Amino acid sequence: MKTLLLVDDSPTVRHIERVILGRMGFEIIEACDGDEALQALREHPQIDVVLLDWNMPVMNGIDCLRRLRQEFAERELKVLMCTTEHELDRIIEAMEAGADEYIMKPFTADIVEGKLTGAGVL
Repeated sequence: MKTLLLVDDSPTVRHIERVILGRMGFEIIEACDGDEALQALREHPQIDVVLLDWNMPVMNGIDCLRRLRQEFAERELKVLMCTTEHELDRIIEAMEAGADEYIMKPFTADIVEGKLTGAGVL
């Protein structure tokens, strides 16, 4: 079973994602901002995949992505940005920072599954 770190400041979005991802068989760990995400990655080396929101307090998703790619470079983490940021320059920025895929909110279970497949997770 793969372990996924779900990072979003919205409890509602985390709940929806948890339901979708739980049906796909993931073990899920949650964080509500980038700082908590980095701490979770330190505490849970079994995490394989990170689903990361962009707009969060304390540390936003793009800063978290850059830091996790530096700190956990030896781990083969798959990172999918999941955000309301729809502008092409934001997508390019995330991919250049190390995102493996990009999911735009709102999303469906089929979209999430497709992006996880595209990233080589499923």
